[in-house]
Amino acid sequence: MGADTIPAGCTFAADGSYAARLTREGPSWYPERWTLGPEPYAVALAGNQPEEPGTEVLPLADGQVLIHRTPAGLHTFSLLYPTGPATGPATGRQTGERPLGSVECDALSLLPPAPDGATVYALAPGGAATAVWRVAGGGFGPEQVAEVPGFCAGGAWLDTPGRLLALDQERDGVTKTVVVDLERGGETTPLLQIAEHSNDRLLLADPESGLLLVRSDAAGEDRIGWGVLGSMLPVRFPRCLRAPDLLLTPFAVQPGQLLTPEACAVALRMDGPGGTGIGLWRPTSRHVVGLTPPEGWLAGAGRWTRAGVLRLPYATRNVPCGVADVPFPASASEPVEDVAADGPEAESPPAARPVPLREAPLTGRAVVG
Repeated sequence: MGADTIPAGCTFAADGSYAARLTREGPSWYPERWTLGPEPYAVALAGNQPEEPGTEVLPLADGQVLIHRTPAGLHTFSLLYPTGPATGPATGRQTGERPLGSVECDALSLLPPAPDGATVYALAPGGAATAVWRVAGGGFGPEQVAEVPGFCAGGAWLDTPGRLLALDQERDGVTKTVVVDLERGGETTPLLQIAEHSNDRLLLADPESGLLLVRSDAAGEDRIGWGVLGSMLPVRFPRCLRAPDLLLTPFAVQPGQLLTPEACAVALRMDGPGGTGIGLWRPTSRHVVGLTPPEGWLAGAGRWTRAGVLRLPYATRNVPCGVADVPFPASASEPVEDVAADGPEAESPPAARPVPLREAPLTGRAVVG
């Protein structure tokens, strides 16, 4: 990363209209909201004092930004919004703040934005169970809506109403992905169980098409695979996603491919000895297209449009709020960087099972009552 770049990540709102991140001017950290129209621009949402570096921010679809602070071990939540002309991040006079309440627990982190764009949930792992809290979008401040046995992490939404939440649940030293039904008191059912003793985690899910990106060690090593929610076909582990010298992390899936989940474009962050790059891939492809990210890319952040254009946010000293639009290559004749793509696509290990399991409450992406 160049000396003139500002390293920081960001989070997109559920509909992609806004993004938010924690950034800084000199030693002072403050939230910043990006409006992602044809000409993106940023608004500082600084309060009366600098924020801590670990503060979480998450944008809502209406332009407000939820902020999660941890003063003295207490987890507090507020909604931030601009109230006047920007006068610089140090003043804070342009920012309104509406407190939502607090949660007292050891650890708590925000989950990805709920599909409705207005509700925010958080995960609070404890000793024997993990609590799911609704921290915005309810009527009475933070409210615990579910308690899941075991230590849970991750988090992905499996339906557009925001009822079904997938979590990676660790019990007895083994991690499996489960589905938590937030409208049935947190009822929990299995989702991923590729082999009896394998660690199976859900990395990304597209609620519309049902495409799932998973990571499993069922084959004896960690591999990235894909499956389709409601399909009876096994999870597949493409050879092109097996790269021993790279850490591949999917971070965006193209929405809107209702009938053809295998045609969804997927963006992967690729970390290796040479630095950080981006890979573009579809389940129908045997190749990963290598891409050099824009200077100042907010690494790991990006969002696909329905038309198959990847929007990559970046920030440098000269361009403090920029978005690079990268279309998926139109043909295989374009230059590609194969990631261990020699040979046919690898199928699931023999012990693979369908996704989801027959016990899960999901068939054909519809809820079975």
